[in-house]
Amino acid sequence: MQKSLSVYDSDGSTFAPLVVIELVSETKEEAIAWLLNRVRDKQQDGGAELLVEQLTPGAQGTEKDNPNVYVVGASWQRLLYGAEDVGLFKEFNDGSMRGFTYANKHNFKEFQGDGDGFLSMAECQYIIKHELDNLRAKDEAHVPGYPKMKLYPGKSVIRRMQSKGILVQVFPLHEKEELKRLSFSWFKKIKLSFQPLDDIRHYFGEGMALYFGFLEYFTLALIPMALIGIPYYLFDWENYDKFTVFAGFNLVWCTVILELWKRLSASLAYGWGTLSRKKAFEEPRPGFHGVLGVNPVTGRAEPLYSNAKRQLRIYLVSVPFVLLCLYLSLYVMMIYFDMEGWALMIHDEEPTFWTGLLLFIPSIIYAVVIEIMNLIYRYAAEFLTGWENHRLESTFQNHLVLKVLVFNFFNCFASLFYIAFVMQDMVLLRQSLATLLITSQILNQIMEAFLPYWLQRRRNKKAHKRMIKTMEDKELPLSEQVKLEADMSTYLGTFDDYLELFLLFGYVSLFSCVYPLAAVLVVLNNVTEVYSDAFKMCKVFKRPFSEPAANIGVWQLAFEAMSVIAVVTNCALIGMSPQVKSYFPESETQLIMWVVGFESPHTSLLFLCLLLWLQHFLLASKFILAFVIPDVPKHIQIKLSRLEFESLEALKKRSQAHGRKCWRPRGSQRLISDEERRGRWFRY
Repeated sequence: MQKSLSVYDSDGSTFAPLVVIELVSETKEEAIAWLLNRVRDKQQDGGAELLVEQLTPGAQGTEKDNPNVYVVGASWQRLLYGAEDVGLFKEFNDGSMRGFTYANKHNFKEFQGDGDGFLSMAECQYIIKHELDNLRAKDEAHVPGYPKMKLYPGKSVIRRMQSKGILVQVFPLHEKEELKRLSFSWFKKIKLSFQPLDDIRHYFGEGMALYFGFLEYFTLALIPMALIGIPYYLFDWENYDKFTVFAGFNLVWCTVILELWKRLSASLAYGWGTLSRKKAFEEPRPGFHGVLGVNPVTGRAEPLYSNAKRQLRIYLVSVPFVLLCLYLSLYVMMIYFDMEGWALMIHDEEPTFWTGLLLFIPSIIYAVVIEIMNLIYRYAAEFLTGWENHRLESTFQNHLVLKVLVFNFFNCFASLFYIAFVMQDMVLLRQSLATLLITSQILNQIMEAFLPYWLQRRRNKKAHKRMIKTMEDKELPLSEQVKLEADMSTYLGTFDDYLELFLLFGYVSLFSCVYPLAAVLVVLNNVTEVYSDAFKMCKVFKRPFSEPAANIGVWQLAFEAMSVIAVVTNCALIGMSPQVKSYFPESETQLIMWVVGFESPHTSLLFLCLLLWLQHFLLASKFILAFVIPDVPKHIQIKLSRLEFESLEALKKRSQAHGRKCWRPRGSQRLISDEERRGRWFRY
């Protein structure tokens, strides 16, 4: 907790500021007073029961400063009750991870005294965000002072004010001393060691820690392939026949590492208390709109939107737009091949050192164009997905991920597939892969690390200098700290980070048998990625709210889909080796059809039968491995089962002692009491 900085609430009590709320400077007084009262009101009166106070301008304040900035905190007792409300899991005295309850707080391992230090600052900020998001309208017809800003019972006040532009931002504050320690152990001291994942989780939350854990795991998993790829590159560069062995290793590698990652992420999530944590009931996203109706699950009034209209928007507008973008990507790809032909013609006419360099120019230009197209399409995909009007944030993210993955996969890999299986030019394939990989990595480093840092300095050079001085040496007053952090860029989540790793995984798993140094380049990129991402999280962006996560979500499915495509691609590359081509001296099309699994009734070559059998065997082996390797390690399964059994037995004993009935929900192995059964509907 940030004890060195404290403010006084309106009742005279001091509290540590955790979260900042900023309203627009021209917000009407009655709206501000109403919002602050709702934040301070008792829970039984429909309030959040939090501590909030206006931020007083510091000595360096100016008339241009926004006066409507407020800091929010809470008493320790309120935070502990909030930890129970959000379903926080903490380590019990017996070493197991259990849902925290205020009544049993002294039975938890790290709880001492009044609980000071039991919750991390990130957990406290997450609790406050949860309480603010669940601050709901009661009988107000509109926001005071804004007759057109309608409210209805059960509507989230914060989301409503945010969607209408009254609420500028809500963000958590940095804790300077803890950030300084984390920065030193994470990226300031360059050393060959594992990342401090527990410290990252403690400061930024489980979602961020899982991303950096996956980044570290992916990098370590690439080392064997990089070590094998270096001698292949140095000694057997032109001996394409031996790359078939590398392709075979590639097939096994991309399957095993994903299955082992699921086990590792389960172990991390269990230790962090998110593996068995129940997912909170998901509220409508801020941008969702529709006709006011009643939610059949919660019984609360909220906007309703016809699913048929949404499907029409998806299939009549979004899908054709994606197809049009894919066509444009294909058109740009053909222009690239024309440029390659032009550069090759010039080089053949007069081969010199400069014409040799000219051969790489089309690939570099194409790589830059790919990044630009990906960026433009990303904004278009976000607009379209928002226009589709999805009710839940998770649904919105799933549709956005699908759109972006389809386009990025086609845009980045279509040219490589064309060169490999249509042109069948392995020299050009190696050159294009190397150029695309190196250029995209350089551009990503510029866009993700150097550009945000440079923009921040240009936006407010003096403020940036004071921020660096504050985070490393001295401590600024609270008003100055809030002002500096409010001007920092907002971190938009791990979407782009996972997307970059997805594309790198594709380059390695699909075509590294042709260019063995691909794994080496990706390892070097990931090492710099760790430091650049750590730097921007600590120095460039606002601190994000922690997000509880048990895994990497939909990205696990995306990587597994890529590994299936990798099996077919590598089998096809094996089939295009000179040994296999010798069986089809007249028809290369027939060869490709055989390799990908379309059998010709006029061919009975034993070698091709074995090759086809190998492809199907590897695909079957992939799914068998996914089934045989448990997603959750055995010792964690035992702990979870023991906890479930103890909970069931305890509920039985309580029910028998009080003569209450127990119920078993459909599809569940857990009994619940009659009171809990009624309470579920009451809470919703």
